[in-house]
Amino acid sequence: MSQPLTEEQQSDEVRFGFGANWKAFLESLDEARIQEAVASLRENLLCESYAGKRFLDIGSGSGLFSLAAHRLGCDVVSIDYDRESVACTKRLKEQFGDSSRSWSIDRGSVLDPAFMNSIGTFDIVYSWGVLHHTGDMKRAILLASERVKPGGKFFISIYNHQGGASRRWLKIKRIYNRLPPRVRPIWVIMIAGVYELKFAFARLLQGRNPLPFADWKAKRRDRGMSAWHDWVDWVGGLPFEVATPEAIIMPLREQGFVLDRLKTVGHGWGCNEYVFHNEM
Repeated sequence: MSQPLTEEQQSDEVRFGFGANWKAFLESLDEARIQEAVASLRENLLCESYAGKRFLDIGSGSGLFSLAAHRLGCDVVSIDYDRESVACTKRLKEQFGDSSRSWSIDRGSVLDPAFMNSIGTFDIVYSWGVLHHTGDMKRAILLASERVKPGGKFFISIYNHQGGASRRWLKIKRIYNRLPPRVRPIWVIMIAGVYELKFAFARLLQGRNPLPFADWKAKRRDRGMSAWHDWVDWVGGLPFEVATPEAIIMPLREQGFVLDRLKTVGHGWGCNEYVFHNEM
């Protein structure tokens, strides 16, 4: 399913500090961003009702989408391998949670079968931009999909495979993680600057305003996220794996999953989004 980029194994020693990035993101979190996350779930999942549904957020990160599911009326289970991400999710629960609905938060790995079995099955399993960061994407997708109840939804996003471009991004990410922490923001600015300039020229050729603000605003509307923290995640995020849509869809189809929605980035970089339902 996954297509390794190199023969080199990616271990915990080169794991990006996702939780530290999410902790910084929470400083800019407001009610508008929360409502945008709620709208994103509604738009993609298209459930008639969310009240009482069990929702599993694998790799909860900042906790924003766990909170969005909680706002929709789901009983939420949030898990993350990163300790700081777990702390971020707990912080959101304390700040915005409703005690009348269930919301549990645990540290655990999607790659741990015993742990995954212990949390049961769910009406909705959600993992956006996470499973390709585990170091074993194929196994992570399999173990995550096993938590989906018959008739339940499986919503994941996975980095698009770009061949040589993906290998170049892996080198960029490795450089970031080898740099001293105080230098890393400079590396992000350098890389983001190069790509934002390319995007500006592309917008200009399309007859659009070359400035990035409209695209940044659209990103916020799409998932309630910030452009800067997305850049930090993208430039630094290790482990890193990628896959074509076919490599994701076909194995899940063999397991009884039917694709409801697909949003791809074409030949570009970023995440392809998949929403399946379990017919088994």
